[in-house]
Amino acid sequence: MKIVRRDLVPDGPGSVKIVPEEADDLWVAYNLIAEGDTVLAITVRKVLREAASGGRDAERVKLKLEVKVENVEYDKEGSALRIRGKNILENEHVKIGAFHTLEIELHRPFVLRKVVWDSLAREVLRQASDPSASADLAVVLMQEGLAHILLIGKSVTITRSRIETSIPRKHGPAIAGYDKALNKFFDNVLQAVIKHVDFKVVRCAVIASPGFTKDQFHRHLLLEAERKQLRPIIENKSRIILVHTTSGYKHSLKEVLEAPNVMNMIKDTKAAKEVQALKEFFAMLSNDPDRACYGPKHVEVAHERMAVQTLLITDELFRSSDVATRKKYANLVDSVKDSGGTALIFSSMHVSGEQLAQLTGIAAILRFPLPELEDIEM
Repeated sequence: MKIVRRDLVPDGPGSVKIVPEEADDLWVAYNLIAEGDTVLAITVRKVLREAASGGRDAERVKLKLEVKVENVEYDKEGSALRIRGKNILENEHVKIGAFHTLEIELHRPFVLRKVVWDSLAREVLRQASDPSASADLAVVLMQEGLAHILLIGKSVTITRSRIETSIPRKHGPAIAGYDKALNKFFDNVLQAVIKHVDFKVVRCAVIASPGFTKDQFHRHLLLEAERKQLRPIIENKSRIILVHTTSGYKHSLKEVLEAPNVMNMIKDTKAAKEVQALKEFFAMLSNDPDRACYGPKHVEVAHERMAVQTLLITDELFRSSDVATRKKYANLVDSVKDSGGTALIFSSMHVSGEQLAQLTGIAAILRFPLPELEDIEM
């Protein structure tokens, strides 16, 4: 994310001019933009003009509009944000007070104004403009006849391609058909890898599968790279890691992120820290349950007693249209940090964030046991 201009007062009003440069940035913007903010951007609108023939022709014109946000939609597949609200900027084609939907796409600048830039919004902005905060991991998650090409950024996991092929059974006279179908499947996966995996961006590429499928594809990948002189693969073969998973479906991504060889490659990234913290939380919940809690009420009581060592919270909780709710969680994050604890804000577009969301979206690892939390209703 490129920050062109920043003019804001901490915990006060201000504006930021932003250019989203990758899909992650649009998700970050989605989390930043709240109801009541205003967004200024160039938009295209059809207007009717008098034609020489006496009729009226429709013409597309570029307009600068600023809307007071009422609703924000994130289009993951289309890589776009749709921001609906009332126009507050004088314009000959769109009246003040008229509803309009701004569409924010990659590389299109916009200005975001807030009445209050709280610490959470400022931290999101800081992380988004910090190149070292990105995981930049490519994953080929596969099993015979099925493969997913996934890109994991600092905030979003995106499925770039899904390849599905019917593979005949491997026995008897059908063996030749099996080999032919498997090679064709591997060729299709290879083409998707070449198209979607940029080794100038990713730290490493993971091939993951149950059984020997990953090993077979890895051999196919390297042989074809030599035969066709695919330089990006040849020059980066040391950054291709193999991982065992129980399936080729997307839920097995959790196993990929927890693999030690993958964690070593991305250990200093936001995504890796989230995975590790969640793993520690579940271990604590199993082995020393009095030092782990989840749910807003239990976490708040634990923090009142200065017991929170690590706060785990999803970004979804900060998208509340209720300003008081957002402020409550922002204050909780600040307070945990002030008391010497750690606060991790999980992206709900990552597998770890999805897991945390199933536990109400908020949890904590405690400094000391609090068995009495069991008696408090969640």
